[in-house]
Amino acid sequence: MKVDESTLSFLRDVAHKLRIDSIYATEASKSGHPTSCASMAEIMSVLFFHTMKYSLAEPRDPSSDRFILSKGHAAPILYAAWAEAGLFPVSELKNLRKIDSDLEGHPTPRLNFIDVGTGSLGQGLSVAAGMAYVGKYFDKASYRTYCLIGDGESAEGSIWEALHFASYYKLDNLCVIFDINRLGQSEPTSLQHQMEVYRKRLDAFGFNAVVVDGHDVEHLVKAFHEASQVKGKPTALIAKTFKGKDFPNIEDKEEWHGKALGSSSAEVLKHLEGLIRNKSAVNIQPDKNLVADAPKVDISNIKLSSPPAYKNGELVATRLAYGIGLAKLAASNSRVIALDGDTKNSTFSDKLKKAYPERYIECFIAEQNLVGVAIGAACRNRTVPFVSTFAAFFSRAFDQIRMGAISQTNVNFVGSHCGVSIGEDGPSQMALEDIAMFRSIPGATVFYPSDAVSAERAIELAANTKGVCFVRTSRPNTPILYDANEPFLIGQGKIVKQSANDQILLIGAGVTLHEAVTAAEELAKSGIAARVIDPFTVKPIDVNLIVTNAKKVGGKIITIEDHYPEGGLGEAVLSAVATHRDIVVKKLAVQAVPRSGPPTVLLDMFGISAKCIVNAAKEFLKQ
Repeated sequence: MKVDESTLSFLRDVAHKLRIDSIYATEASKSGHPTSCASMAEIMSVLFFHTMKYSLAEPRDPSSDRFILSKGHAAPILYAAWAEAGLFPVSELKNLRKIDSDLEGHPTPRLNFIDVGTGSLGQGLSVAAGMAYVGKYFDKASYRTYCLIGDGESAEGSIWEALHFASYYKLDNLCVIFDINRLGQSEPTSLQHQMEVYRKRLDAFGFNAVVVDGHDVEHLVKAFHEASQVKGKPTALIAKTFKGKDFPNIEDKEEWHGKALGSSSAEVLKHLEGLIRNKSAVNIQPDKNLVADAPKVDISNIKLSSPPAYKNGELVATRLAYGIGLAKLAASNSRVIALDGDTKNSTFSDKLKKAYPERYIECFIAEQNLVGVAIGAACRNRTVPFVSTFAAFFSRAFDQIRMGAISQTNVNFVGSHCGVSIGEDGPSQMALEDIAMFRSIPGATVFYPSDAVSAERAIELAANTKGVCFVRTSRPNTPILYDANEPFLIGQGKIVKQSANDQILLIGAGVTLHEAVTAAEELAKSGIAARVIDPFTVKPIDVNLIVTNAKKVGGKIITIEDHYPEGGLGEAVLSAVATHRDIVVKKLAVQAVPRSGPPTVLLDMFGISAKCIVNAAKEFLKQ
């Protein structure tokens, strides 16, 4: 590919302008990462002012190329690129990091040109891989995805999970750029400028791996063009760069990470201004070659294709009901997809795979990448992803999940094999912290269905709910409690058992709801009437239902949960009644690290069986 000298000169000038903009922005805020911006200036110039196709009028146009800045601390130069392209005035860059500006220290989707929040390093490539997968296999569109990664963050294992995924699925519409500027935050990176080592590793991972001079715009233009021609494998451009490039007395020097230039800025700015050959304003048309070939997608008002079909009292595991319900959702909307981490025959996400194999993404045993890919797949409202694995293993990807919330993602997580009720597999497989984890995610909705009917309805609701959703499913078969047409709403629980003379309120969920029902029946034999509530959602919890019924029974509540006591159902109930006098809560929960054993034995051993509830209720009523 031959590039004329005027274009190359223009791109060099833009790179210097981006450096200057980054300095002005970080000087205005007196903080930021100008040296990290400087190393990638030519890469950004070539991408945003030559290679990429995108719409300034609609930055998240479904047909436009995607760009993920995984090294989110270099946000100022990303903002500068969009400003120089014409999206907003360059003068706005001086509002960087101000409380009333969305130009935050690291990118978030408060800005209309940002798809996901980045800055917790090592996550951007998984998101980019999810975008590229959707582009290639679902949208079947021409847009490409670019992801820029810092060499320091390439030490993160999640990067290599994503590299394997991208190679395995032959994502030739993905181009990964490694900014190898040699210096980390506190010292040089482990490989520094050993470019051949990087190349060999990426080649071994199945990439078209190319070492480039990251400050040579001609080299970059040709490399990006060649990447677009490669078929059957993704491309990695391994760019040799220098931190603080073209900053006199700062370039390639340690101790300059994350610092505004301060007293050095005047000298550096004067030097950079002197490097610019054409002082005129930037004038580009990135959308002139934009091909509007991404199909229109409607992911609103998704319904089960048929209502739950179970008989009253039938024994069905909620994890199985999830799989059945998921396939029904997929039948009614072609953008409902499933992702799993090689547990599909246990989570029953394989129900969707069997019905619609093209809409199932196997992410293998790499949960951090699993979550990141789902976040990418959900971007720009292209799909409705359901991500399943054992609930315990989501803890490995907690950082990705919390960044998903920062990214305003709409991803549904379904965790099976919760609590001691899974039995003989033992404590490593038992999710006993998962409710606490997901309750801590801002804006999250936490479903805890107790039978197959409510499980199907939970996933139907999740499909239409903004933000992170978590559905906790159980391994054991449990009786059907509800009629197929029973209505369910987020934040509304159900009274499962009641009488006019109830003396105590029992609140359980999943397997412990059934233990509570059994306990209420046993208590009745002793003349003690107990009311039983199914919360359905633990976040938001039905405060009004709990408070109203607690007062009706005399103010005594017992919560029963197959979870550790911290952060679970019991603490959600405690929060609900905290401002109400004369309501007392006793929590039954798993108080110690459990062990292998039969489920019924474990429920008894760890104090959450019907027998334990009966004993606790009798003691509580004596007080």
